[in-house]
Amino acid sequence: MQANTMKAIVATAYGAPSIFKLQDVNRPAVKPNDVLVKIHATTVTRADSMMRTGKPYIGRLMVGLFKPKNKIWGTSFAGVVEAVGTEVSKFKAGDKVFGENVESFGAYAEYISVPEDGTIAQLPDNLSFEEAAGMGDGPVTSLNFLKNVGNIKAGQKVLINGASGSLGTAAVQLAKQYGAEVTAVCSTRNIGLVKSLGADHVIDYTKQDFTQSNKTYDLIYDTVGKRSYKDAKRALTENGQYLSPVLSFGLLIQMMWTSKFSSKKAKFAATGMLKAREIRKMITQLIDIMREGKLKTIIDRQYPLEKVAEAHTYVDAGHKKGNVVITVRS
Repeated sequence: MQANTMKAIVATAYGAPSIFKLQDVNRPAVKPNDVLVKIHATTVTRADSMMRTGKPYIGRLMVGLFKPKNKIWGTSFAGVVEAVGTEVSKFKAGDKVFGENVESFGAYAEYISVPEDGTIAQLPDNLSFEEAAGMGDGPVTSLNFLKNVGNIKAGQKVLINGASGSLGTAAVQLAKQYGAEVTAVCSTRNIGLVKSLGADHVIDYTKQDFTQSNKTYDLIYDTVGKRSYKDAKRALTENGQYLSPVLSFGLLIQMMWTSKFSSKKAKFAATGMLKAREIRKMITQLIDIMREGKLKTIIDRQYPLEKVAEAHTYVDAGHKKGNVVITVRS
């Protein structure tokens, strides 16, 4: 392999995990304001697998109508700065960093080039590359939904649906950090995990439907988008909120309707579309919480770069716990 090339996972169409191919491609150019990162770890998220299929179709407005706008997929990264542009002042070669590149993707590769004023931060000493790679998905998204979208308050009753995934495991811990009474919904095999993260109550969805009980919640955070607002509204308090990171046409209609005509609200937010400075602010908050030992990242499985398709197949099955990590360099 030539010095100016790198290994990357490339996809030029939507479809099954088999669309991903390992290829030699040109290493990204370094513009004056760019930081070139030698990637050590990235992740495969549920959002990644959904975007790969091109469904729901509304998502193609952001990632490409008929085929992916960006051939190299993956948004999260953690690694070491290889080089910096002439105008970069905050980073230097050798710095350990992590971040997200939702604008142009490119993390399923050996190198990625990101703007200095993008979502990139110094790696804390107490985090490994593998742990940091998942920060932009579960912790950042769940912090945004619970604090910024849901305005969580101490003493509230919060239900986390999909509590064992990357968003869910972070949400359970963060909701407890903010003083909420947390009910976690997961499968039988993950009850021990969510209890260890601080959940006050656990509902096994294979045995009980939380929407059919008499209990109500101030916030229902459906991290996997498996239950609609219509399903969940009877389990909301009078001024309760249903929060979902999975956009659908139905949710869009429910958001518009409830914003005008109901005390109970349906809400969606595209965390990745926030300005980089807002995401960096949340990352700083999360790092502080981690240093206090009140937030840990859960790693389910790790795959080498050439097995990204296998990692997507596992995520598609819908049973992952925490993060699925792609180890680009050991």
